[in-house]
Amino acid sequence: MVVVLSASATNFSALHSGSCFLESLASTLSFLIYFMSLAFTNLILFRISGKGCKYTGQAVRALPIRIISVGKKRSQGVQLVVDDYIQRLKLYCSVEDVHIKNNPKNASDWRAQVDHEDGAVMDLIRSDDWVVLLDERGKDIGSMQMAELIGDAGNTGASRLSFCVGGPYGHGKQLRERANISIKLSSMVLNHQIAILVLVEQLYRSWTILKGQNYHR
Repeated sequence: MVVVLSASATNFSALHSGSCFLESLASTLSFLIYFMSLAFTNLILFRISGKGCKYTGQAVRALPIRIISVGKKRSQGVQLVVDDYIQRLKLYCSVEDVHIKNNPKNASDWRAQVDHEDGAVMDLIRSDDWVVLLDERGKDIGSMQMAELIGDAGNTGASRLSFCVGGPYGHGKQLRERANISIKLSSMVLNHQIAILVLVEQLYRSWTILKGQNYHR
């Protein structure tokens, strides 16, 4: 009987580990599919318009970037990809990845949850930050426009560029009023972890555009 219980526990542990691996793999594969689609779309738009970024090849003030995201703990696979792109980004500017647990005070009402998350994010934002809100109702921009956003922010006198990714119920009132600009990464609704992956990839892509490098082509 003891042997059977031990085997069952082992099987359960193996199934749990397999489930976590499959979840991580699914998140990573979803990102790769979305990324390839986005890259193909950007390539077509670039060739149709014949226009590049207005800052390409020019000296751009490299503002430190802080990514503030609210949500559950990221899967291992997602975090690995995020860390990889952040290391690449650090070739161009300093980068800080700040993660806030959603519903930090365990509120039972979703409105209170949003207010608590809102306060936690606002505590991290300085008066001289240039704040970019990622929101499904934000301005729809492409990679060239994202690169120009980074270049424009460098001309504002701001000391840091903060990108804010909201929790499951979105952003709070204080942050929406504080934001300098609101953008969306896609017309589709993105899973929180996929949104982070797309953001860090696009930030790296933007800097290669600004530097006139070949990654984005």
